[in-house]
Amino acid sequence: MAIGWLSVLKMVPWGDVIETAPKVAVGAKKLWNSVGKKRVDASNAPTIPGALAEVDAPVTALQTQVLELQLAVAELHQQMLESSALIGSLAEQNTQLIARVEVNRKRVLTLAVALVVVVVAAAAKLFL
Repeated sequence: MAIGWLSVLKMVPWGDVIETAPKVAVGAKKLWNSVGKKRVDASNAPTIPGALAEVDAPVTALQTQVLELQLAVAELHQQMLESSALIGSLAEQNTQLIARVEVNRKRVLTLAVALVVVVVAAAAKLFL
């Protein structure tokens, strides 16, 4: 099981991921800023006046459909706001994760160099 994960992790182009992480975060912030500026207020939706009860039924039905559609658009806009906030949060977490992966990569590289130095020193003491 662990070998499967290792092979998957080896196939990931970490250099590209590290390079694009800030771009993803900036894109998510731009999305949040552009979506956050647009506000749809469902409470301002027009109501059916009492005078429409006297008007033809098709007009009332159309007016009802328009109101339902306005409410649906307001709900979808709210969902879009929540989704864009989630995307922004995930992009920020991704940036932090990539930074930590880069730090760990450098630490592993340093440890590998130190291990090679220790092995060479031990081999030199044994054979010399």
